[in-house]
Order: sequence, then structure tokens, then C-alpha cells
Amino acid sequence: MILPRPHSEHCRRAWRDDRAAQLVEFAVALPLLVVFVVGIFDFSGAFTLKQKLTTLARDAARGAAAGPASDVPQPSGAVPASVSDAYQMIDNYLAANKINDCGITAGSFILTLPATWTYSANSNGCPGTGLIITINRAYFFTQSGGAQAPSVSCVPQPTGSQATVIATCVSIQYAYRWRFGKVESLLGSKTGLPSSITATSVAMNEN
Repeated sequence: MILPRPHSEHCRRAWRDDRAAQLVEFAVALPLLVVFVVGIFDFSGAFTLKQKLTTLARDAARGAAAGPASDVPQPSGAVPASVSDAYQMIDNYLAANKINDCGITAGSFILTLPATWTYSANSNGCPGTGLIITINRAYFFTQSGGAQAPSVSCVPQPTGSQATVIATCVSIQYAYRWRFGKVESLLGSKTGLPSSITATSVAMNEN
């Protein structure tokens, strides 16, 4: 059967129309595009926060290490001036840079030996563990080349019979709310991302 000319012409135009194909291509590419865009913003935000916390931990460690070591042995509940100064430096920096301090206060600390003050808070909408600040004024490591990078808990390193260096260790752990994981599920995969951004710095005690 031969179709009328107008009808066959309509079919040819329909076959040549690629608008439907473009719509399908866009629907397929959209999830990947969203993952890329969110990933760029998310990882750049995490990197920027990491840089800020690293600089802050370094400055706080140097500030506390410059204080007199004689103020460390304190009665139960008292906070040495050097530790208080380091804490205030961190808290003031967060406030000045409009970074949520998770409601942390000068009294929200736990004192553990030797001479380690750990401040923590997870209110004001902070996810997970919130903000944890650890200041150890009696941190020590070996004087030889066997020293390791400090841990986020600022636990002194084992030294054995080797000569040691007494220093101040400051660690900042800041819970980070990732958005990348949610959009990544659009592609049917999931990446294990750290729950917090951490920065640790050590400065040798000057006094």
C-alpha cells in the first residue's frame, strides 16, 4: 500500500527530528553534571577549611608554647594562662571568620594527664562530634629523626631511652557536613568520606 504523499512527508520529518534524542541525552548527563558541580564546591570548601584550621592550629600552638611552662601545674579545675590564650585565639578566629564554633565555651573542657585540656561542643547545628580542641602543654617527642607526626589526640610519642623535646601540641577537629555523598548516590555509588576536618600542630616550648 502506498501512503499518500503528505503522510509520507510527515513521517520523514518525524524521523529527522532529533529533539527527543537531545532530551534523553540531557536526562542521562544531568546526574553526572550535578555530581561534578556539587563535588567541586564541596571539596573546595573542605580544602579551604583545612587550610584555615592548619594555620589556626599552628598559631595557637606557637602562642601557647611561648607562655611560661611554670603555669602548667595547676590545682584541679584551673586552666593555665597559656592554654586559655590558645583556646581564646581559636574561638575568636572562628567567630571573626563566621565559622560556627558549635557553641563551645571556655568551661567545656576535660583535663587529662599529662597536662592535656580537651574542649568539645556539638550544638548550634554542628553535625556529628562538632568541634573538638585539644591542647597538650606537655607533649614530647624524640630528639632524633624517629619522631612521628602528632595524632589528633596529641598523645605524646614513646621515646624509650632517647632524648626528648618538650613541646605544645594543638589539635582541632571540626565536623564537616558533606553534600557530595548524597548526590553521588544518583550514580549508584558511595565514597567513604572523613566525618571531620582535622589539623594538628606542634611547637617547642620556649620557657
